[in-house]
Amino acid sequence: MLNVPVERHRLPNGLRVTLSLDRSVPIVAVNLWYGVGSRNERSGRTGFAHLFEHMMFQGSANVPKNRHFELVEQAGGSLNASTWFDRTNYYETLPSHHLELALWLESDRMGWMLPAMTQEKLENQQGVVKNERKERYDNQPYGDWDERMQALVFPPDHPYHHSVIGSMEDIGAATLEDVAEFFRTFYVPNNAVLTLAGDFDPDDALGLIETYFGEIPEGAPIPPLPGNEEIPPVIGEMVAEEVIGNVPLPRVYLGARVPPLTDEGFHTADVAATVLGGGKASRLYRSLVREKRVAKDVLAYLFPLQTGASLLLFWITGYPGADPDTLRGALLGELEGLGSVTDGELNRAAALTETHLIRSIQQVGTRADLLSMFDQTFDDPGRLNSEVERVRAVTKAQVRKFGQEFLGSENRAFLTYVPGEGQ
Repeated sequence: MLNVPVERHRLPNGLRVTLSLDRSVPIVAVNLWYGVGSRNERSGRTGFAHLFEHMMFQGSANVPKNRHFELVEQAGGSLNASTWFDRTNYYETLPSHHLELALWLESDRMGWMLPAMTQEKLENQQGVVKNERKERYDNQPYGDWDERMQALVFPPDHPYHHSVIGSMEDIGAATLEDVAEFFRTFYVPNNAVLTLAGDFDPDDALGLIETYFGEIPEGAPIPPLPGNEEIPPVIGEMVAEEVIGNVPLPRVYLGARVPPLTDEGFHTADVAATVLGGGKASRLYRSLVREKRVAKDVLAYLFPLQTGASLLLFWITGYPGADPDTLRGALLGELEGLGSVTDGELNRAAALTETHLIRSIQQVGTRADLLSMFDQTFDDPGRLNSEVERVRAVTKAQVRKFGQEFLGSENRAFLTYVPGEGQ
């Protein structure tokens, strides 16, 4: 059981506040989560959450464009933001005596960003995001794998069917009024979690939060997600796509629907993913890379998604000239052998999870981010302290049952990249 201190508050306007005190080092992390991500985007408006993340650094009523970065970095701090399927977050880590600066900057964006929006800023950031898409997705080997895999695993009317970055057409079609409507809908106190972790006086910090965020009015209720959240637990068939194009080596991706982060079965999926692909002692690496030498690399990753189902992803990269069928067969052989999972493998998976978590929370920025995640997802930031126990409670029988239910032929989405002239 971890012992991360948690103190919770809620302002009258609905803003949830989590304080986690740590006086060991004179730094403080400020982490602000908004409950909006790509899952909230309507058809024809994909990529909006990510575009808006960029817009949030274009200035607010009292902070000129780029001044947010300048002020935090001049104070000796660092900052950034990220967009995900289920949320967007903004964060700063800086010397603790500059806490008020970070709170003022974030509150000015939350409460007074609209007056600073201009058509010029929008067009500028549309260009930036389009270039990002070209560099990271369209012109990068294997770069569009996630977009293609999401389309295979999630049906067209599901909120996870499209990529976080969105389509070129939708990004370019955004208007200034679209941006303003998005801000008024989602960037409101009642759709946000503010977490402080590190060195601060709790009473003083709460007073500053009330000063800077308390006068921001509560927004309207957050609209329901567009599309159909309900989804069968498995795909129901094997689906496949092959891409012939500018990639250096053949690679096979395999995606499967699994229980979402909010489901009790998520931790079983997490343990199974770690047994199969967590590190160089995992089954996939030991068998396919070291022993059989059919793969150059392998990976297993469980997406912590919340809506209807999550995604368990595997990939296997072959050597030059490798047959994709051989790669698929080798991967499936290991997945189908999950029924022989041992106590030692479960203990190793739990130890890896615990080590990773302890290393993560040693950094106040990551600690604040995790507390925000647990607050937004479960309305319980203190749940972080018992996360390792949930992993350790997973049994061999549960892992075996998981393999039978979620890794069978009715729940497989294959995406294969083959070097050659093509797309």
